[in-house]
Amino acid sequence: MKLFLSRAIKTLAVLSLGLYLLAAGYLYSSQRRLMYFPLAAEATTARPISFSMSGLRLRGWVVNPGKPHAVLYFGGNGERVESRVDFFAKALPGHSVYLLAYRGYSGNPGQPSEAALFSDALAEFDAIAGKHASVDVIGRSLGSGVASHVASLRPVRRLVLVTPFDSAANVAQSRYPMFPIKLLLKDKYESWRRAPMIRAKTLVLVAGHDEVIPRANTDFLVSRFPTPPDVEVFPESGHNTISAEENYAVRIGGFLGVPDVTGE
Repeated sequence: MKLFLSRAIKTLAVLSLGLYLLAAGYLYSSQRRLMYFPLAAEATTARPISFSMSGLRLRGWVVNPGKPHAVLYFGGNGERVESRVDFFAKALPGHSVYLLAYRGYSGNPGQPSEAALFSDALAEFDAIAGKHASVDVIGRSLGSGVASHVASLRPVRRLVLVTPFDSAANVAQSRYPMFPIKLLLKDKYESWRRAPMIRAKTLVLVAGHDEVIPRANTDFLVSRFPTPPDVEVFPESGHNTISAEENYAVRIGGFLGVPDVTGE
């Protein structure tokens, strides 16, 4: 009986280890499919624009074209940035707002990855900056990682981060504590490493009932800035509903304002 139990325990241990390794292998091999949720484009009346990036032609849209000051908006995962046209037309009438769809999103070619999104975002900033007196950047959720990268390397005037996180690796690790996510994950979006290099005045908008980004991950990011950001908490909102809050547009519009000739 003891020998039978010993063999059964060993067999169970081997099966458990095998299942664990299979699950870890699935997470590793499928991570980008599990991480990114691109949606097809929807109709919009905004003026289309396009950029050539590494042989790809990526499209986006511009709201309120022709203004001297610009805003770049990097959207969240599973978000159609073109759906924000009406919002930004009303919220930021004094800015030309560029809604830039990622690779693979809103009908764009290519596959999203951290390196590709970062490279595209910097190239887009450089292309737009020469046409405007100043550039502000807004990043929501996944886009907060892209926006933080841009702000750490380019002269962004003001930065708005909506439901941001310290790193995708840290968020995923808290969700899958049984796996070595930090070793497995290719696209880490470590904004906490970039925050100390950001000099732009920054506003952080937090959802009080964020079911995607734990508050601790946002707070750690905030703590890494050399100058403490302004932080606004919307107590009743969730991760995907924060933009429906009554004061959301007012807070962003008030923070960005319309820069004077000195860029302040």
